[in-house]
Amino acid sequence: MTSKPPRNGAPHGTGAPGAGKPPGAPPGAPRPASFDELDRKIVAALIDNARTSFAEIGTAVGLSATAVKRRVDRLRDAEVITGFTATVRPSALGWRTEAYVEVYCDSAAPPRRLAEVVRNHPEIAAAMTVTGAADALLHVRATDVAHFEEVLERIRDEPFIRKTISYLVLSHLLPDSAEAGARRAAPDDPPADATILP
Repeated sequence: MTSKPPRNGAPHGTGAPGAGKPPGAPPGAPRPASFDELDRKIVAALIDNARTSFAEIGTAVGLSATAVKRRVDRLRDAEVITGFTATVRPSALGWRTEAYVEVYCDSAAPPRRLAEVVRNHPEIAAAMTVTGAADALLHVRATDVAHFEEVLERIRDEPFIRKTISYLVLSHLLPDSAEAGARRAAPDDPPADATILP
């Protein structure tokens, strides 16, 4: 068996290319992951603190550091673990206003068109299609209320968006959740009359 080359500088488990994939799976598709209770404990430890060492996790779950690393590499290779990041207090990065926006579209707006649009607005921290009356739900961060109003105007300017309903966030009831953090710094001076490209 041969070692797979590292992706993004991170080591992976071993295995022949395509090994364990279902017949007809496209090249590069993740292999189905076997996910046992030890894997769940390891993933839970990394979600709680991604800087936890393999040795610390091994002590907690009853494995050696090497065995933990092999499992983490396998879970990364199978794309169960998709990456590691830091959760940062949004206000420290300049995001002081947060809202959720329901988006209502004309009938001719497929999800892929919505995806193209939301990528053009870096203030949108998350976006998803939803059931119910609204077509999509956007999680928006802004530097202040004026900036949020400007973002909302840009979103409403998209030709297929019929209306929006906004809900400003007052506080987080689960302040330690990943949703409460921010992934990027706020712009120093967001333009008021143009779409900001990432």
